[in-house]
Amino acid sequence: MTEQRTLGPRTLLACFAHPDDETYTVGGTLAHYANQDTRVVLISATLGEAGETGGLTTRKELPKVREEELRCAARRLGVNHLVLLGYHDSGMQGSPENDSPRALINADRQEVIRQLVGVIRHMRPLVVITFEPNGGYGHPDHKFISELTVAAFHAAADPERYLEQGPPWQPARLFFTSLTPSFFRKLKQLLEVHGLDSSQAEQYIDQSWPDEQVNTLLDVSQDVEAKWAAFQCYRTQMQTMKLFYSLPEEEMKQLLNREYFQLIWPEPKSGQRLNDLFEGL
Repeated sequence: MTEQRTLGPRTLLACFAHPDDETYTVGGTLAHYANQDTRVVLISATLGEAGETGGLTTRKELPKVREEELRCAARRLGVNHLVLLGYHDSGMQGSPENDSPRALINADRQEVIRQLVGVIRHMRPLVVITFEPNGGYGHPDHKFISELTVAAFHAAADPERYLEQGPPWQPARLFFTSLTPSFFRKLKQLLEVHGLDSSQAEQYIDQSWPDEQVNTLLDVSQDVEAKWAAFQCYRTQMQTMKLFYSLPEEEMKQLLNREYFQLIWPEPKSGQRLNDLFEGL
């Protein structure tokens, strides 16, 4: 039998693949709940070793620098516990990093699940968040961490599995998250108003997570400053994340003040909509 929940700080667990994944997807959400007496736990499976150096460091030093950037963002978002799984960034589909034996996508699946189960059982979150199955735009690591987080979510409640990871624990809810076509359409429109290149935003419209899958919309307008401050931590990735810096700051903040989720477990009732991840818990 799954262990009964006991009184204590409610906990939110967010599980992603790389530094910065957490900020552009759910940075406002993490800050929002951190300001509401919620323990916020963040897992990063890699240190983004295949990311850009931004001309600010060497390829060799990049993992250390990106870890520092991640810790900076975590502080600004109010994250209480940061967990680093220690795998390597697999790079984009078809890149040489895909073949590295240390890459996340080549990791032993059961070992990754075991580690995630350990975090879930130790931290006892009520709510778990991860990427939707396509990982926003098909990044192999995003897809992999989504799949294994779902597996760990269910395995953590199973008293017959991973006994060494502590007593079983059943989180109350599992959510998928990502940016949506409506987000990128609005971004494209604003870029065109300013006479800026909108081709990258247009590309993401077709790659991103369908709006019709969203059944939970969180207003993070009160916490968008913390989210924006976390973006500033990722100095090496500013060219990669240039879409978020193309518009005037206030317009971009306005665009970033909603975050998108799909309640996956328990299966929502037909037409069910939530405005709070912990609503009714």
